[in-house]
Parts: sequence; C-alpha cells; structure tokens
Amino acid sequence: MRFNPLFGKTLAALGAATLIALAPQVRADQLADVKKAGELVVGTEMQFAPFDFLDNGKQQGLNAELFKALGDELGVKVRFIDLPWPSVLPGLEAKKFDVVAGPIIVTKARKERYRFLDPIAEATVSLLKGAHNDKIGKPQDIAGMTVGAGKGSAQLEELKTFAATLPQKVTIREYVDNNQAYADLAAGRIAAVANSLPNISYVAAQRSQVFAVVQPPFGKKSYFAYLGRKDDDSASLIAELNKALAKLHADGRLAALQKKWLGAAMDTPQGDFEPTW
Repeated sequence: MRFNPLFGKTLAALGAATLIALAPQVRADQLADVKKAGELVVGTEMQFAPFDFLDNGKQQGLNAELFKALGDELGVKVRFIDLPWPSVLPGLEAKKFDVVAGPIIVTKARKERYRFLDPIAEATVSLLKGAHNDKIGKPQDIAGMTVGAGKGSAQLEELKTFAATLPQKVTIREYVDNNQAYADLAAGRIAAVANSLPNISYVAAQRSQVFAVVQPPFGKKSYFAYLGRKDDDSASLIAELNKALAKLHADGRLAALQKKWLGAAMDTPQGDFEPTW
C-alpha cells in the first residue's frame, strides 16, 4: 500500500490544530502591560482644582502628587492625558489610558460599569456663591435663580434632584469645565455653582473676596475615587493600585496630601462600600 503524502499533511495539520486548541490561552493582564511599558497612563481633566489644575501651564493638585506616590509604589512613571471631562470616561472605555484620575463620585450605577479604587476624599455636593450675595444664605434660597454645574457630572444630577424639591424653578446651566462656571459666577451671570465641597472650598479660599461657600452642603454624603475599566484584564491593575493606596492610607501620606490640598484629613471608607446614590 502506497503512502499518500496529502493524507500525511492532513494529519499533521489536524495535530497542530489540536495542540493549539489544547494549549492554555494567554489572558490579557493590564498590570503586566503597565509594568512592561514602565508607564501608567492616566486620563483626567485639569480644570478641577484642587485635584487637578494648571498653574502657568504646569499641572498642580492632589492628583499629581498622589499618582506620583502610586507610580513609585508600582515602580512605573505616570503620564497624564488632559481632556474635557465629557471625553474622559469614553476615553477610558476606548482604552486610550489605563485609569481615570478625575476623581469621580462613586455611585451605584457607576459601580456597575467601572472598577473603583478606595475613595480618596469626601465629595458631598454644595454651592458656591458670590462673596457679597446676601440673597443666598442656605441652599434652598436658589429657588427661582440660575445655577451652574459641570456637564455630565454627578454634581449636576444631584443639583437637578435638589432643585426639583424647591417651590420655584431653578434654571440650570451646564458647563464643559468648572472654570467657565466660576467665571460666569464672578461676572454675575449666574447666582451659584454646584460642585463637591472640597472643590468649592478650595476656590473660595483662593478668592475669598469674590466667592463664598453656602452652608450646609445639600447633597447626600458621597465620596471621590479613581477608577478603571471593569473588564477582566484590568482587575490586576486596580488591585495593585488599591494595595498601594492602602499603604499610603496606613502610613499617613494620604492624610498629609488631603490636608495640603483639601484643607483637612478626611475619613473615607476602605474596601467595598455601598454608595448612598
């Protein structure tokens, strides 16, 4: 019986296909990719003082210093990409960067979609008004007025919820970046700006002759955190960043940065927690 060379080639091909099918599949690992590149790429908006802002073209704020410490713990450099806030989360999902600095308020809906690090600051929403505006003494006084907030932000949604409880309609103006909202407030074009308490406290402290904080905050108690994608390959990176963040929490470096940039150390939850909204 003669051997058919085509039959032999067919067997060889089938054997190779079987080996490929049986071979363990290499899964993507974002932490391994970051360490191999030696760089953690972070998406942010540098119009969000005191977390991220530009001073004479140079990045300043809590994010720059905190991510430098996290990068040191991971043994990698950190590179920031500055974008308008409405483009940041879509950029994360498109894998244009590894994580988002923001920070962003942790909500139930966002936890379904993203993987968060432990919170780094309180984020309860409050109001910023003009320093000489005697018409607003408490949050409810914005009834019938025009108030600004960041487009696509959780603070905007909290403002809408609060405004719906007031006896007169609140006209809400949405801004692509917060500096534009603060400029309109300073010029008297709007009556107040809704943002998280650490942000407006910083703005009011920097320009106390122009702005003042309306007390008390009107939003439900909430927290700021950094986040990444919720796909399988990102789990290792977020876990390692959380481990590094826990170390900064334990040795007091996080509290020191909170005092420097937010005015006081903040009690934030560690580990998984249930957001209030």
